[in-house]
Amino acid sequence: MKLSTVILPVFPWREGRAVWRRAEELGLHAAYTYDHLTWQSFRGTPWHGTVPTLAAAAAVTERIRLGTMVASPNFRHPVPFAKELMTLDELSGGRFTLGIGAGGEGFDATVLNEERWSAKERGYRFAEFTRLLDRLLSEDETTETAGAYYRAFEAEMLPGSTQRPRMPFHVAAIGPRAMRLTAELGQGWITFGASEDGPKVVAEQIGRLREACAEQGRDGVAGLELTLLNMGRSETERPLASFEAFVDWAGRYREVGITELVLHWPIPDTEFAADLEVFERIATEGLAHVDG
Repeated sequence: MKLSTVILPVFPWREGRAVWRRAEELGLHAAYTYDHLTWQSFRGTPWHGTVPTLAAAAAVTERIRLGTMVASPNFRHPVPFAKELMTLDELSGGRFTLGIGAGGEGFDATVLNEERWSAKERGYRFAEFTRLLDRLLSEDETTETAGAYYRAFEAEMLPGSTQRPRMPFHVAAIGPRAMRLTAELGQGWITFGASEDGPKVVAEQIGRLREACAEQGRDGVAGLELTLLNMGRSETERPLASFEAFVDWAGRYREVGITELVLHWPIPDTEFAADLEVFERIATEGLAHVDG
């Protein structure tokens, strides 16, 4: 099992630089950031851009993996986004992971003042968006396509991803269509669990993912990173409440098959507030106690 963190892009870089470096010093597997234009309770407060933040993080770290948690089609087009992803992979020396999902119906979905997408259209857009990103980042030749929602004409992605054939795609998926997309294109899967009966719910989700993989001819979920992002909102799941709470929480998710746990970096006076000393002890010692 691996332990990673989400560092929200709320810090001015003179402070953020130290946070991303500290995440690496603690030995965390990966540090992700949200690909949003703002986030619910942070509306009206500083929130920086995802791609520049990850580029800066790549420049001040050497070993920790970096990525999005998660990108979506809400305000992005796959052609320019693929160019940015290719560049992030190069800047990080091949340490980039694309966390990707269908997106929600919040601020990101309305900021461009477009008509709201139905759930069905959102699902179809997500699949087309992800498949085109896969083509753009995997193929050496010029990409041309005319889909229902996205088009590419003579799109070049030279020199291509540093990781070959491209950086890993970790797909956030709960519904059957997204599960199938994970099985088709994913190197990892992301879930946010549930506030009640979390391990049971996640075990059921993994079961459905296993079935989707079998339909695609894959060997179940073997080879997939199975990631759980703790949203920090459940009264019954508070892994940062204490070191012992983390060990108990992590052990229950390891038993159902989760291979990567992701915790939010503590931010005082927010919904993600937590004791930084407890967080750092968890980062350095927590998984050893789960294994023990």
